[in-house]
Amino acid sequence: MKNYLFEVCTNSVESCIAAQEGGANRVELCAGIPEGGTTPSYGEIAMAREVLTTTRLHVIIRPRGGDFLYSPVEVKTMLKDIEMARQLGADGVVFGCLTTNGGIDVPVMKQLMEASKGLSVTFHRAFDVCRDASEALEQIIDLGCDRILTSGQQATAELGIPLLKELRERANGRITLLAGCGVNEKNICRIAKETGIQEFHFSARESIKSGMEYKNEAVSMGGTVHISEYERNVTTVKRVKDTIESITSSL
Repeated sequence: MKNYLFEVCTNSVESCIAAQEGGANRVELCAGIPEGGTTPSYGEIAMAREVLTTTRLHVIIRPRGGDFLYSPVEVKTMLKDIEMARQLGADGVVFGCLTTNGGIDVPVMKQLMEASKGLSVTFHRAFDVCRDASEALEQIIDLGCDRILTSGQQATAELGIPLLKELRERANGRITLLAGCGVNEKNICRIAKETGIQEFHFSARESIKSGMEYKNEAVSMGGTVHISEYERNVTTVKRVKDTIESITSSL
């Protein structure tokens, strides 16, 4: 019997609670989901650690949205955020850095890995926009990362099945492949069957309406980028359970 592991991408303490209740083994806590995930606040990490009593807590270390080419000041910020995550009791951290030509920024990664000693490290989906997946895989293994979160360099993990399978075979047990992006109760079985991957990353979110009775929908806090202030996406217990059960029930 295969031992599957399920990581839920959470955007709040509320989502962390739902992930744990739904049966997740691990969460990746992020702020700034519309930007692809950025470092959460001190308070968010502290509260997540408080409520996650049976589920491992990993924290994304990403100072901003956009690309993964970081300035010296941004690298220093990341180092401080890793230390913050450690002090607050995180089990792991999630980061990734690239060079101008799309390669792995090995010198910067070495700094971050040194700061992360004793923590589990996931190289995140910066991998999906690197130039050479095979070369990057070997470099990330040499750096000592525990896993790579990837969609197989496609828009979703389902579309990335061919490369995910190839990466798992190339890795040959030297590093864990964590399939993520668009993983849900409808496709997780197919991804598992066709790639052989056993760790999965998904958000299991649903949209909920604001409790506000008075609404001024003419104003957006995002300026020219309109994201409604009167609905938000949160992880739900049901969707976490449904996603996990869709694969475990077939064992």
